[in-house]
Amino acid sequence: MDLDLSGRTALVSGSTAGIGFAAARGLAEAGARVIVNGRTSARVDVACAAIREAVPGARVTGAAFDLSTADGAASIVFAHPAVDVLVNNVGIFEPKPFLEIPDADWFRFFETNVMSGVRLSRAYLGHMLAQNWGRILFVSSESGLHIPAEMVHYGMTKAAQLAVARGIAETVAGTNVTVNSVLPGPTKSEGVGAFVSQMATARNSSEEEVEKMFFKSIRPTSLIKRFATVDEVANMIVYLASPAASATTGASVRVDGGVVKTIA
Repeated sequence: MDLDLSGRTALVSGSTAGIGFAAARGLAEAGARVIVNGRTSARVDVACAAIREAVPGARVTGAAFDLSTADGAASIVFAHPAVDVLVNNVGIFEPKPFLEIPDADWFRFFETNVMSGVRLSRAYLGHMLAQNWGRILFVSSESGLHIPAEMVHYGMTKAAQLAVARGIAETVAGTNVTVNSVLPGPTKSEGVGAFVSQMATARNSSEEEVEKMFFKSIRPTSLIKRFATVDEVANMIVYLASPAASATTGASVRVDGGVVKTIA
């Protein structure tokens, strides 16, 4: 299987931790030159150093920009005007009852989770088309299919990403540019790990017990009955970015542990 991305440049938004970091490291292992993005130089520098340590000879560049804003997106494009693989991963989530979500939160979630990917895809697609090769990936979520009642605004943005990705794929039909979405299920990222730890402390129980409770009560349709690791999700991202996935485009590829019960 050809996963070799030597000679390609990959940008992973929001890649200082979690799925984004694991994807950046995996792309570096596949030979790509990787641009690591985060909001602060300190976190970006730490992530770049960790990838260089894990992947000897890795070509890693840091890009500290806030991609929730149009100015931040324009700045990273100015600094790195051409990429071959774009992983739109940056995103935020926050459980909040629907009646307590103000307009500002709806706009903030949409700007960060959706418009960051729209702006970067629009900026980099021309280069991909000019060379007739490229990969655009949106890291969505199973929450884009099963909107969670506890964070409707988050689910809305994840559903929007699916629509944007499919729409862009339609515009590049007949080329060697592919556009896909990846739908992780519950994944033990940095934020989820902290949430589980806090829940365990509050309940005076172990993290293992909290995880079992979560899959019994909140995500009972899971078939693996555990949180996926960030590396398990990143493996799919690297595959879809690679030459081996050349016939996969316009797709919503699930890495959800079987949470979504529909077979289509």
